[in-house]
Amino acid sequence: MDALYPRLLVEDFETAARFWEGALRDLLGIEPVKVLPQAGYANWDLDGQAVLVLFSRAAMARAVGTDALPPRPAAQDTSMLVLRVPVVGDAARRLAAHGADIVAAPQDRPDWGPNLRTAHLRAPDGTLVELQSY
Repeated sequence: MDALYPRLLVEDFETAARFWEGALRDLLGIEPVKVLPQAGYANWDLDGQAVLVLFSRAAMARAVGTDALPPRPAAQDTSMLVLRVPVVGDAARRLAAHGADIVAAPQDRPDWGPNLRTAHLRAPDGTLVELQSY
């Protein structure tokens, strides 16, 4: 049983699925377990454990009864996907090649932790992604 895994609720499922399929193949060498465009659902596993799940934001809103609310208020990010990678700069270039925008270039963050290096990117679906190594 997977105790915890990230599930990204995405507005544009096809764009998000295409980005994460290429990005996770490139970064982790994994393929999706399941991609169901009509259901707005996709998932990736590594060694039998969930790594990432995508789910259509509209489908989730229907499931929990919030579909009458506005889809996206103007606001700061409320969540972020953090990926630990061997080399932050290399991983940032790879994600950018798949369509992510670099928000904050690779930099050392000694005030966050010893030997911590990060970069922040925005995936095509709008998800804020932090790459880190330490």
